[in-house]
Amino acid sequence: MSASFIPKHPVVTAYPKMPEAFAEAEAIKSFLNEKGIDAPCGSLYDEDLRRRVKQNEFDMLIAVGGDGSVLRAGHLCAPCGVPIMGVNLGRLGFLIQIDRKEWREYFEKLLSGEAWIENRMMLRAEHIRAGESLGSSNALNEVVVGRGQNLRPVRLTASVDERQLTSYVADGLIASTATGSTAYALAAGGPILPPELRNILLVPIAPHLSVDRAVVLSEGSSVSIVVKSENAVLSVDGQPPTPLMEDDHVNVTVAEVTAQFVRFGDPGYFYRNLTAHMNENSLGFPR
Repeated sequence: MSASFIPKHPVVTAYPKMPEAFAEAEAIKSFLNEKGIDAPCGSLYDEDLRRRVKQNEFDMLIAVGGDGSVLRAGHLCAPCGVPIMGVNLGRLGFLIQIDRKEWREYFEKLLSGEAWIENRMMLRAEHIRAGESLGSSNALNEVVVGRGQNLRPVRLTASVDERQLTSYVADGLIASTATGSTAYALAAGGPILPPELRNILLVPIAPHLSVDRAVVLSEGSSVSIVVKSENAVLSVDGQPPTPLMEDDHVNVTVAEVTAQFVRFGDPGYFYRNLTAHMNENSLGFPR
């Protein structure tokens, strides 16, 4: 655990597709104002607010919404080192420690110095075609190379640290962080990893007559996924897919930046949160 953390210049953001999120965000802003802390409030997608976050005007971002909101906040905040505190209004909240009914209690703890900062590894995915980089992006949960709208499986090869690992005929291959082990990788049958681990997890999606087990790579290892068929796509943290061509490479390494989260209590919060959610028969997907 890191040293205690007390923010002086927080910003409150709400997920715009959840009307109740704005009401809760305004309540949080009012609570902080009463404590003598000026905290701007706005949409997580507001361009002016996002610019101010990138310019390091704030020392904490409060994300009111669900896991998806925290995921988007992670992409915004990680490059500039701004810690995130989530308040859960969604269904599951694997990434969030605080429920909407108890945020006042946790904010009292925050302002009395009872919070600490947790660092979570991110991935960097680089798309390469004919030796040329076509772009890169960071992932907090996972990088997925999978089939597009075509129902046929894709053929992929995976190499770890430039050594051939195996070939897959599958709906896709997930390269996940420990954080993402409770997301798509979990749904595909992968193991749950403690959030502090800095290992890449490889999980095939619906493999056909090929390796059907997840593989946890050594810390510091990287993976290169090569497309050996048509109609494959690349998706990073569930963002709109990028079409891939045969022989395209997707190189996945540990990102230089980490996502920082404001936490309370001992690190065992992760397992308590996990077991509470795993016993729920939730309808639909988390926001």
